[in-house]
Amino acid sequence: MTTDTTYPAPTASKLSLRARLVNHVLWPLALTWVLGTSMTVGAAYYFAQQAFDRALVDDAHALAAQVRASPDGLTLELSSREMGAVLFDQSENVFFAVQRMDGSVIAGHPGLHAKWPEGRARSLFSDITYLGKNLRAVALMRSEPAPFIVVVGQTNVSRNQLLRNVLTYSVVPQIFLLLALTFWLRREIGRELLPLNALETSVGQRDAQDLNPVPVSASSRDIEHLGLAINALLSRLNHSLQAQREFSGNVAHELRTPLAGIRALAEYGLTQADPQVLHEQLHLVALSEARASRLVEQLLALALAEEADAGVQTEVVDLDAIVHETVLRYMPRADALGVDLGVQGLEQPVLVAGNAALIEGVLGNLLDNALRYGRATPGQHSTVTVSIARSAQAVSLSVEDNGPGLSFEDRRRLLQRGVRGVVSDRLGEGAGLGLAIVAKFAQVMSARFELAQVTPGPGLRATLQFPAS
Repeated sequence: MTTDTTYPAPTASKLSLRARLVNHVLWPLALTWVLGTSMTVGAAYYFAQQAFDRALVDDAHALAAQVRASPDGLTLELSSREMGAVLFDQSENVFFAVQRMDGSVIAGHPGLHAKWPEGRARSLFSDITYLGKNLRAVALMRSEPAPFIVVVGQTNVSRNQLLRNVLTYSVVPQIFLLLALTFWLRREIGRELLPLNALETSVGQRDAQDLNPVPVSASSRDIEHLGLAINALLSRLNHSLQAQREFSGNVAHELRTPLAGIRALAEYGLTQADPQVLHEQLHLVALSEARASRLVEQLLALALAEEADAGVQTEVVDLDAIVHETVLRYMPRADALGVDLGVQGLEQPVLVAGNAALIEGVLGNLLDNALRYGRATPGQHSTVTVSIARSAQAVSLSVEDNGPGLSFEDRRRLLQRGVRGVVSDRLGEGAGLGLAIVAKFAQVMSARFELAQVTPGPGLRATLQFPAS
């Protein structure tokens, strides 16, 4: 069986879970990688610059060491071959100038100027342009044998090449690693989500009437918990649907007989002209209607009990107040039947963890059964006693009568739904639901319900025990 229920298609603008997971992993990773790589490249380039600058200032010191004082002033005592050896660089162009403090050139390249050091500084690096070339220059100040300045400038080919090499050999491999990681993450996350996709397919293709557990082949604890939660939901739905089906069946089965009886009585009464007979028939119709009404109330209570497993809230309730109000409602009926209805244990307030409506339903069913089937044999005084007893472990609510009682086998059978006792069968009353409702209510409230023979007899005692607060 299939259903025509349709569900809205997934929004196309929303990313898949795999894409979201990959994004949540890769974007922080990429940002961290960019920051880390920038810091690494910056640190590497900085220390490489320091090395190049150290070599440049060493050349300036080597030139300054060859400046001598002569009668004509300061001179640079280096030959062309020696100058080439001092300033040799196989990949860079090196320029120099030895200048007096007035800016005149003692030796070297005219026009090569750089910023001079100030204050106590003896050297100063700067970036300059000379003959159309960008140079890294250092100005070294010396005071012996007379104050002078040595300027050495070097092109930046090696420096730029070093930066490119650092970027190439550090950034490019990491880009490939990041791409490989992206591919691996997408594949592995997709593999981990396969059980979730299978669960989605299983639930999506499931017929609305099929509430059996879905197969769960989880690769992680989270997916396993999701599958277990779905199966628990299906179990609760199945339980609820079964309760509804049973309730419908009970209503259809149990109401058929009293309604048919009411119809038969009414049809017979319509054929009678004698007012006395008509009055008797109407009286029988009223009695049948009362039994049918009680049956409907019991069926509704049973449906509430079946649904209660998932929704009843327990709280601290005044058991003595519930007992007092319920007994007062049944007092006129007990007086009419000649039954002495009494209460014990209401001297002090009694608090229990339960549900007021369910406790009232339990006590009402027990009192109704006691007044119907628990009356003493003819010629004896009938009594029904409601009592509350307290102990260290439990609080007990009991309804005790002095009627014929029940055998052990009958007590066990009467807790099942639809089973009627011997007296009920003889009287033609009841649907076998009262004690089943009581047992179900007790289960919902985590209480204990039991039937016991009164000793010494005769009589029956029905007891509901609540855990002590």
